[in-house]
Amino acid sequence: MGNVKKKKINRFKMSFVAGSFISAVMFGILVIAAFGLTIGIFGIYITDSKLRDENEKAKKLAQMYELTGGAAGSDTDGLPDGLADDYIITDDAGAILAVHGTDTCDLENGGPIDILSIAEHAEQEIHEELNIGYDTEEVITVYPDKQFRVIVPGNNGKVTIDDRALGAYLPGGKNAGMSNGLLGSGFLKLPFWIDAPLSDGRHMVCRSYFSFHVRELKILGILAALIVVLTIVMLICLIVYICKTIRNKKRIEHLLMMDEVTGKHNWMWFVREAGREVRKGNAHYAVLDVVFVNYRNFCVCHSVSEGDKMLRRVNDVIEGRLGKKELVAHHSAAHFCVLLTYTDKESLENRIRSMIADLENISSEHKFSFWVGVDMVGSTSESGSERSACRNADIEKEYNNAGAARATITGDDSAIAFFDDAMVEEQKWIDMINENQDRALLNEEFLVFYQPKYDPRTNELKGAEALIRWKSPAYGMISPGRFIPIFEKNGFITKIDHYMLKHVARDQKAWLDSGLSCVPVSVNVSRAHFIESDLAEQIRDIVDEAGTPHELIEIELTESAFFDDKNALISTIRKLKEYGFAVSMDDFGSGYSSLNSLKEMPLDVLKLDAEFFRNDAGDDRGRIVVSEAIRLARNLNMRTVAEGIEKGEQVDFLADQGCDMIQGYVFAKPMSKDDYVEKMKSGRGTREDADA
Repeated sequence: MGNVKKKKINRFKMSFVAGSFISAVMFGILVIAAFGLTIGIFGIYITDSKLRDENEKAKKLAQMYELTGGAAGSDTDGLPDGLADDYIITDDAGAILAVHGTDTCDLENGGPIDILSIAEHAEQEIHEELNIGYDTEEVITVYPDKQFRVIVPGNNGKVTIDDRALGAYLPGGKNAGMSNGLLGSGFLKLPFWIDAPLSDGRHMVCRSYFSFHVRELKILGILAALIVVLTIVMLICLIVYICKTIRNKKRIEHLLMMDEVTGKHNWMWFVREAGREVRKGNAHYAVLDVVFVNYRNFCVCHSVSEGDKMLRRVNDVIEGRLGKKELVAHHSAAHFCVLLTYTDKESLENRIRSMIADLENISSEHKFSFWVGVDMVGSTSESGSERSACRNADIEKEYNNAGAARATITGDDSAIAFFDDAMVEEQKWIDMINENQDRALLNEEFLVFYQPKYDPRTNELKGAEALIRWKSPAYGMISPGRFIPIFEKNGFITKIDHYMLKHVARDQKAWLDSGLSCVPVSVNVSRAHFIESDLAEQIRDIVDEAGTPHELIEIELTESAFFDDKNALISTIRKLKEYGFAVSMDDFGSGYSSLNSLKEMPLDVLKLDAEFFRNDAGDDRGRIVVSEAIRLARNLNMRTVAEGIEKGEQVDFLADQGCDMIQGYVFAKPMSKDDYVEKMKSGRGTREDADA
């Protein structure tokens, strides 16, 4: 897909899940923080203000107590009746000196606290002074009421409220309507004792109350309700957002998985779904590469939009023949990827042929062909376990294998090709060639072999062709047919051309310097080279570097090169001739022949393809063609070379027709440089050499 697209989709899914999770967590934290902060601030404000008020009242009572005769050692009772109901006087050590009213103060469990809400710190650990940062140095000492147990520091360091005692002061409780007025109309009083120091070191501990008005509780309740409603609204919004995001994600995913031509599934979808299905290993699976052979021609004759309609029909026909576990998707251009299940190879092939028959009839007005490459998943697994191969299946690789099988199909008719072990080995061989070609060139593992050319009338050596062999340390001697086609596909052939030309020029120069009678040697130049406008100059410079006379080098072009850029080719040939090189056309008659090319190309040599001589020597029609080709070349001032000659009677026939040179096993096979030197020294060949 695309692995890049696959990774991006996975990242998109992960970011969506992570985003939703983070949003939910942040929402929860926000709600809890808002609720706690609001209630806390409101509660602290109320309790703090009430505690301050009660502390101020206690201090004023203490002042009045001293003003009304409550000095130390006085016989006066202190405050007048009605001004303060319950209070006690203690010394600095806490011993009770006087009691007014009812004494329910728990002097043993009291302690200092800052100006803060006791409710704020309910059930939380308290340090020495419970300091939470108020900007005040005033410390208030409070004591719990024995009837209403508000426990302050001293009870395991906790601030708690005795729920059972609290019930006594709530509306309807057992003490409801008590004469001390703990419950009043519209508010709740919670008793505690507060310490107001006197000027002489004594303490006046007064009974005070936290008074909670109903309106305050209502405000707190309304505030809590508003927060709950707001939380619900925000939760609904979050749920709606997540649902909408999920829906948009599905829409985006659908668009990513949809093919824009067929409107159905695309390659990305196929890789994902086929991978999931195959890895289950519940059946035998085959991956198909189905190619609509006539698609491009159809688009040329009609239109691309009409071609797209045909592609949609192809998709529909294949889809209509699929079972539950089977899939189809449009891959690219005229290619479709298909996943089929099967029981055996024969039934699979029959089913594919039936599918092809339906596809060929998608239009009553046109004859269509389809090629199908098939890879049976696990059939070529090195582990030998098909189930294991399914679990580890790579759909892209399986489809590539199917495509490799399909690429072996030739012709115009519908056909099926199965990927097998031979193709695996062939691909391994290609990979080996690609991996080792540069090293082999650097180490000069490529050898130049020479095949002599003789005059059929005199058996005199007239020339030779340079042929390449690869002597590999790992694989031994490798014939050109095993690597030249690969070099032509991967472009390495241009380096081989330079290599061969350089070595032949060096050999010719060395032989010439040693006094041997050298003859022209033809060197093949690939058609891939002719896209280079300075090819003639490259050849000239290589030969000049070796110091070899140009007339001893012949440049041999394959006939297929004449159907590339004709103007560039003619220009290069003329330059080569100007530089003194002979130019020949190889494989004339191999299938690309054109009399018009002979008319336009200023060639020196015409090489007749070996196919002319594969039939019986008595083939009159073949003889006529060869005879006329030789006569045509002579009339165009071209020399002729007959390749692939293996029989003596063929030599006699060609001699009678005026053929200039014979190249073939009847005289000599391709040979090493040293053996060729011996042939040069003798200067003549014999037909008996064909038996060597």
